[in-house]
Amino acid sequence: MPACPPTSPHGARAATWTARAVVAAALLATLAGGCVMLETKERELVFRPAREAAGWYSGMPDTVRELYLPVGEGSATEHIHAWYWPADDRTAPVVYYLHGARWNLTGHLNRIARLRSFGFSVFAIDYRGFGRSDGELPSERTVYEDARAGWQWLVREQPDASRRLIYGHSLGGAVAIDLAVELPPEAGARGLIVESSFTSLADIASELTHGWLPVTWLLSEKFDSLDKIGRIRMPVLIVHGAGDRYVPARFSEALYAAAPQPKKLLLVENGSHNNSLWVGEPEYRLALEEIFGPIDGASSVSGEHPRSPRSSGPGKRVNHAEGVGVVLETGSR
Repeated sequence: MPACPPTSPHGARAATWTARAVVAAALLATLAGGCVMLETKERELVFRPAREAAGWYSGMPDTVRELYLPVGEGSATEHIHAWYWPADDRTAPVVYYLHGARWNLTGHLNRIARLRSFGFSVFAIDYRGFGRSDGELPSERTVYEDARAGWQWLVREQPDASRRLIYGHSLGGAVAIDLAVELPPEAGARGLIVESSFTSLADIASELTHGWLPVTWLLSEKFDSLDKIGRIRMPVLIVHGAGDRYVPARFSEALYAAAPQPKKLLLVENGSHNNSLWVGEPEYRLALEEIFGPIDGASSVSGEHPRSPRSSGPGKRVNHAEGVGVVLETGSR
């Protein structure tokens, strides 16, 4: 994806429209007495799942493996479409990529490619209702189920927990947090990366509608990450573009404050909702190494999470590289 990815303007405008439309539709449906209508319309507007390929998608790289993974059992079994893109170094850690609303895997290929350029293998899924996955309309429950089904495959593919990381962008950040909280210790991960996400769906809807409706009781989809993140049992890196006009960075600051140690917050100055991987790439790479250790050092991790001397205590520093200012908060055990 280029420095200004095609998703940026579309995703940003869509975030505003979605929040306002969700609340307005919820109110209308409630007034009409249609509870089923309310939930259906809310889910449509929260997820807006796309079947078609993104307009900027030019094809899948030759080294990407396509997978169809089962969700459910017996006659109720459905399948989710997934990509596995191994790094050139087959011993590299694997990032489990969980995307946000609207675009399917084709709309995320460039962000996936950027993570792979950092030295990771990347495994990504489409929730049911998106792209080539089965199903119709996603819900909070089904995307959580899909994330767990993908994780089960990844654990079999890469049984070493020190070589697995979880990454979620935007709404996918809430899915990633839910997955990380629910994982048993024996099936855990080296760490969690949450980018451009929010505290809860009600909070972001209230922010984007300027508080003109009582959204908490209107929304059936909760995505309450703030309530969950305190139970995380792995290192956490939280990233947000300081210039994000649609999901303000203060939501990530609140998540950071509620997360247990070890944790790190990376605020990318001039970063938008979508471009922190590009705008703040040097600092992003440094933050990954400081909280999770060197990418090529995964084999040395055994029962303890690596930390560099830079993350040995709390602090703040401001970096300026290539015209980009980054505030980096560091926490330790």
